[in-house]
Amino acid sequence: MNKDLIGLISGMMPRFSKGQKQIARYIVEHYDKAAFMTAAKLGQAVGVSESTVVRFAAELGFEGYPQLQRSLQELIRNRLTNVQRMEITGEQIGDGDLLERVLTMDIDKIRRTLEETSRSEFSSAVDALLNARTIYVLGIRSAASLASFIAFYFNHVFDNVKLITAASTSDVFEQLLKIREDDVLIGISFPRYSQRTVTAMKFVKERGAKVIALTDSSISPIAEYADVRLYARSDMASFVDSLVAPLSLINALIVAVGIKKRNEVSLAYAELERIWDKYGVYAKNDGSGSA
Repeated sequence: MNKDLIGLISGMMPRFSKGQKQIARYIVEHYDKAAFMTAAKLGQAVGVSESTVVRFAAELGFEGYPQLQRSLQELIRNRLTNVQRMEITGEQIGDGDLLERVLTMDIDKIRRTLEETSRSEFSSAVDALLNARTIYVLGIRSAASLASFIAFYFNHVFDNVKLITAASTSDVFEQLLKIREDDVLIGISFPRYSQRTVTAMKFVKERGAKVIALTDSSISPIAEYADVRLYARSDMASFVDSLVAPLSLINALIVAVGIKKRNEVSLAYAELERIWDKYGVYAKNDGSGSA
């Protein structure tokens, strides 16, 4: 319903009651703000009761107002500019204990990701990675940190992992030029979605390689080109992208493939420990407290 929600509301306008029409007009004109309002706040903004807002959601076919709110959030997620995100942040988080509020919101994202992640899709992603000739990892802008994290640990687990860097669109295609059917690409993108990631995943799909999408929902533009879809919640409206839940899902993926390749990984880390010790990669804490 997400893509047609505004059209649905506009089309149903004649049948709404007077109060519902006020709600409908506000949502159509200010959906970016309405998406982050509680039913009570939305009612207050348009001059109707909270119960009228709840009945309006039901009239649209939703089980309740929270479902309407989530539908609005998914609709506008990729449309919000950083300026709009900053404006909404104050309304969403408030002026209380910011540390507690932000961390609580992140905890909720991990909880919802756990509840909503398909176990069969997760298993399919693990199997695809274990059977790949080469694993390509692509994440641009804020998603680049997630891509680097995956590549760092996958290089300890697999023999052939390529992290795609994205200085330009042409650079991406040059690095993906040799991808083939027995390879896997992990594409990562969250709102606001990277067009270069979308284009690259379409290219890889056309080449016949396996595509794993790590994104936030089924309406994400990269989901269309994926064979396997892993969804993680990332819906803080702030100017800062919340990547806590995606990182947690990535941790689970790394652990899952590591357990499947337990013997090889143990041997690899035994060798790495010798190298790290020989060349002093990590600082040693002798307990003396000296600098």
